[in-house]
Amino acid sequence: MAGRINDEDIASVRERARIEDIVGSYVNLRNAGGGSMKGLCPFHDESTPSFNVTPARGLWYCFGACSEGGDVIAFMQKIENLTFTEAVQKLADRVGIQLRISDDGGPRLPAGLRVRLMEAHKEAAEFFALQLSTPDALTARQFLAERGFDRAAAEEFGVGYAPRGGRRLGQHLKARGFDEEELISGGLLRRGGYDFFSGRLLWPIRDAGKSVVGFGARRIFDDDRLPAKYINTPETPLYKKSHVLYGLDLARTEIGKRSQAVVVEGYTDVMAAHLSGVKTAVASCGTAFGADHAKILQRLMGDQGGEVIFTFDGDAAGQNAALKVFSLDSTFHAPTYVAIEPTGLDPCDLRLQHGEAAVRELVGRRQPLYRFVMSNILTKHDLDRADARVDALREAAPLVASIRDASKVGEYARELAGMLGMDIDAVRQEVNKAASRSSRRPAGQDHDRSSRGHDPQQSGAGPDGGAAHPAAAPSAADVLPDPHDRLLATERETAKLIIQVPTLCAEELPQLTTADFTHPAYAAVLRHAQKAAANVPGGDPYADWARRVATAEDNPWVNSLVVALAVEPLVTETPTRAYATAYVSKLRLLTVSRQIAQIKSRLQRTNPVEDPTTYNKTFSELVVLEAQRKQLQNRSLGLG
Repeated sequence: MAGRINDEDIASVRERARIEDIVGSYVNLRNAGGGSMKGLCPFHDESTPSFNVTPARGLWYCFGACSEGGDVIAFMQKIENLTFTEAVQKLADRVGIQLRISDDGGPRLPAGLRVRLMEAHKEAAEFFALQLSTPDALTARQFLAERGFDRAAAEEFGVGYAPRGGRRLGQHLKARGFDEEELISGGLLRRGGYDFFSGRLLWPIRDAGKSVVGFGARRIFDDDRLPAKYINTPETPLYKKSHVLYGLDLARTEIGKRSQAVVVEGYTDVMAAHLSGVKTAVASCGTAFGADHAKILQRLMGDQGGEVIFTFDGDAAGQNAALKVFSLDSTFHAPTYVAIEPTGLDPCDLRLQHGEAAVRELVGRRQPLYRFVMSNILTKHDLDRADARVDALREAAPLVASIRDASKVGEYARELAGMLGMDIDAVRQEVNKAASRSSRRPAGQDHDRSSRGHDPQQSGAGPDGGAAHPAAAPSAADVLPDPHDRLLATERETAKLIIQVPTLCAEELPQLTTADFTHPAYAAVLRHAQKAAANVPGGDPYADWARRVATAEDNPWVNSLVVALAVEPLVTETPTRAYATAYVSKLRLLTVSRQIAQIKSRLQRTNPVEDPTTYNKTFSELVVLEAQRKQLQNRSLGLG
């Protein structure tokens, strides 16, 4: 979904979408005491529950292998593999909030228009699906049957039929309260009141939240007045063809799990691939696969490798498509491949003629995209001629030089030399020249590999933007402490009190220093808390406290620790002011005890006869510290 969501609406979504209800629809939660709930983590296999949810603070955290956590939006992001904005929209739809959205920096959409258009498209999809079983849709059903799709397949993909006549859908939707201008703006009607689609087989196109945002329609009647084989919903507030991929609603979870995306060329190809077990298949809608599509897939796969596989016809059009896709190759962090059936069959026809296993084998026979493109380059030259071989080398060298993995460039250069029948040193020299020319390009000419579908509202981590990971290796302060370390038990319980019951620690918080914590991550939590306390947005100083603490600094590891501390049960189920004071005193007692040990060590190294001034000064410090130690000891025991 393009555009920026109003901040107040995001806050309303967090408030209305109760985390125990949302998480509970995916995870079987049980009460664990202390206002906490537990269940098996949905993000990794485990037999003992380590996934905690704290409804009072609206946070979740996995104390098992994941060590991730966040708020209800972060959970929806991770469980459905959504962007921040997509997760907010899905939750808003679920709890009935109408989001106010600015359209890519332009004017805001009228209040409620998006929701109205989504409702209209949902009604339209249901209407079209029902029409597929009518006598008028016989030709549409025959088209599907001829391509190997039965009624169950049509229902699985929501395939429908737009009846002939041109006004049936409009009449249906108007009877349900939608006005003509709404339906025109949503691309469902044309000016004059005619249906946008008439006498065509239709596929609903869904967004990340599985809401219908448009349709793709196939010509099935010879007397259709529109000659185009396929037409799609025009650009609307919901439908941006460069921002949608058909089948993504079905494939996105598998894409995230497998770190693989298979890009096919049409709606029936997506159906054939999914029915054949290739659950990561998607297709562009009414436009060529472009940079925005590439960024969508890269974001879904993440930065952990993976692969993007394109299926093309082996003809000239397929070769041109491969060249165009290769120009986008730097958009991907994952390697790119191409899968081409030697007989020229697309996945739909391949399944029909040779079965579902043949479709899976097609994907299995993939080859690196660069190799396919390089072979096409070489076939344009007469390699029996020396001058043509040189020309082929000059055209192919930049291709080899562009390979992201520098460790493989040498081997690919050797492969090119073998294909050309040329000396390897000559090939390497030309590849090095191409690489040098590429490195001298002005900044901004290359694709930005860092902008993999970044959502402008998904800043930060933890409660604000989902579980995040640092771009660079973590420093010592970024290492999460062991929650079961007995030597750090007092530090952890104090940090939990600061996060969970800040009002009980209000007086002690300014007195604490980072030196009171021996683990740098706990010290960072205190620093975050003190910054949050000093930067009160107005009203309740502890409103949305855990989130404010987590995002006080841009440190994803500390943010994650704050979430863990917020959901981990306290030692006592009913903390009091005296309890909090005792724990803070116990923490400061440990600090004073360390200082006393240092002072005593210094006294032992100081000769009172040779340096009486230093000795007496140090001894005075010891007396003061001993008095503090006694006072803190009493307070830690609740005696003063």
